[in-house]
Amino acid sequence: MTKVLVVDDEPNILLSLEFLMEQAGFTVFTAEDGETALQKIHELDPNLVLLDISLPGISGFDVLAELRENERFQHLPVIMLTAHGREVEREKGMALGLMIT
Repeated sequence: MTKVLVVDDEPNILLSLEFLMEQAGFTVFTAEDGETALQKIHELDPNLVLLDISLPGISGFDVLAELRENERFQHLPVIMLTAHGREVEREKGMALGLMIT
């Protein structure tokens, strides 16, 4: 079964994404902040991470940067989520190797 970690600090978004991913047949785990996300990534070894940019404590960008520095998670697929979509976020994402659509 494909494991997905959904990371968002907004409870309604977290519940919605969890529901949609479960309906699509994925095994879903959740985290509400960057520190918990990193712990769960190391514990669960997910196949995909849906990661909000704006998180309390460690930001989504910082989580992604740490993953890319770790040989074990360098190629882990990560989809970044944001409600803002500002140019500065796009540039930072591209610098971390994200494809922007």
